[in-house]
Amino acid sequence: MHNLEKIESLIYNIRGKEVMLDSDLARLYNCKNGTKTINQAVSRHLERFPMDFYFQLTIEEYYNLKSQSGTSSFDKHGGVRKMPFVFTEQGVAMLSSVLHTDIAADVSIIIMRAFVAMRHYIGNNEYRLSNVETKLIEHDLEIKLLEETFDKFEEKKKINEIYFNGQIYDAYSKILDIFNESKNNIIIIDTYADNKLLDIIKQLKVNAILITTNKYINNEIISRYNRQYSNLKVIYDNTFHDRYFILDKDIVYHSGTSINRIGYKTFSINIINDQDIKESLLIRIENIIKTRQ
Repeated sequence: MHNLEKIESLIYNIRGKEVMLDSDLARLYNCKNGTKTINQAVSRHLERFPMDFYFQLTIEEYYNLKSQSGTSSFDKHGGVRKMPFVFTEQGVAMLSSVLHTDIAADVSIIIMRAFVAMRHYIGNNEYRLSNVETKLIEHDLEIKLLEETFDKFEEKKKINEIYFNGQIYDAYSKILDIFNESKNNIIIIDTYADNKLLDIIKQLKVNAILITTNKYINNEIISRYNRQYSNLKVIYDNTFHDRYFILDKDIVYHSGTSINRIGYKTFSINIINDQDIKESLLIRIENIIKTRQ
């Protein structure tokens, strides 16, 4: 089994994000065809990999990282014919769910723990970002960029969470905290929603719209629920595969699992800050709601 400390050394800071190289991930996940397996898995599930989950290095980023790293991972790319891709923490978690290697699940847990360990080090001021200090930083901007990086790490702790198998209470508590941030309304997209979600919605003081394909929540259940709580509208639609929480038509969270599966698998909850991705998603949701009214 892979060593946690060694995996931490494979996490780099690029563009203010902690990322891992596709070649390192291919090796850790025992992909028979190397990065080709990674690329194929992503291309088959593009809807699961928004721009804040992975991106391709520029030539400058590649050579800066290569010259200051010392890892053999860069040799596998053979020059600059094609720049490698890197995956953020959320991208790595999503990648493990679409790969079909024998060790994907076990390795994913260790990698997630490596990311979490780095955040803990930073929170306790015990971990020096040696990679950040030496990569892509000009001497006269070093102090400023380091401060910005620490700020980003601290902000990331607030908006991104990873929950491991068995953390049922913690995950439910986090979701309820997120839902309670809404002031006017909330839209929940969850394909497999059931009464567990209704138990959460009934605690809210705002109106909720649920977009789902699960016929378990039928008209009879909705009518019975609204006679008591009167804050729920359900729309049946199969446009989305992933789970999203939209607060006040502005703040968007992505959940790595359906609420009825919380506690059974490792998953993450993260906020979507990319404006283009968020606007595109909100437009699609608004069109669905309009057509179902």
